[in-house]
Amino acid sequence: MKIWIRAFRLRTLPLALSTIGCGSFIAGFEGKFDDLTFYLTALTTLFLQVLSNLANDYGDTENGADSEDRKGPSRAVQSGEISLAKMKKVIFLFVFLSLITGLTLIIYSFGLDRLPFIVGFFVLGIASIWAAIKYTMGNNPYGYSGFGDLFVFLFFGIVGVMGSYFLHTHELNLLVLLPAFTIGAFSVGVLNVNNIRDIDSDRAAGKKSIPVRIGAGKAKVYQVFMLLIGFMASILYVYLTYRTPYQYAFIVVLPLIAIHLTRLKNANTPAEVDPLLKQLAMTTLLYCLTFGFGGCF
Repeated sequence: MKIWIRAFRLRTLPLALSTIGCGSFIAGFEGKFDDLTFYLTALTTLFLQVLSNLANDYGDTENGADSEDRKGPSRAVQSGEISLAKMKKVIFLFVFLSLITGLTLIIYSFGLDRLPFIVGFFVLGIASIWAAIKYTMGNNPYGYSGFGDLFVFLFFGIVGVMGSYFLHTHELNLLVLLPAFTIGAFSVGVLNVNNIRDIDSDRAAGKKSIPVRIGAGKAKVYQVFMLLIGFMASILYVYLTYRTPYQYAFIVVLPLIAIHLTRLKNANTPAEVDPLLKQLAMTTLLYCLTFGFGGCF
């Protein structure tokens, strides 16, 4: 059980909760928050995140990115603690769980009489499962071509935040794109830290992540750009929706972002980079909570 829990990579789950939390908070600001919708959305998102982590474990071992030369944390399949066959079975289990909770969520949110919404969100759900699996698994995984950042931005940011908001409200609010941009940019930052840490093993395996393509130094500059432009998107959102100064409560994460960027700049080994992944994931969760707190006043 400890091996499987480690394979689930629980330290990535705050990022998934931030995604649906942000959209749900905004729905709450408008008086349209629904408890069961939130719980089902959170459960589905957590299943998808674990699915993505397990698929990543399987795919990186299968394609050679997780090998004995890898300097990051040991992976369950790469280390031999879990076989490829067992991992594949559990991946299918989480595909099934994601489908069941996702369908329950869609039907509960829209009822059976709004077929276009049901079909639309079911397609989004299938796309989310596909994206979770194809990052590193199968032939031509998109993560090995350098498209991981784009898909993380879309699914953790735009789709996740806008989708969770829509499930509560059944309305489209284009201003929600701004905090969605923030979550997406911070999520890309987490992936970028992961890829900076694994740059040597990824390069050896032919995994053309952004850091492999542009080098670790420029990837650190890219990190500064993503986090700051993401932060500014939320500043713009509050400016456009201003009611009280409490809405700027999320500014408390700015020192944490500064600390993160300073430590990343000075990090020269995978061991020094690795803790920054969890730190940024928790900073993103804190941003979500303070963003929600500020909007409640």
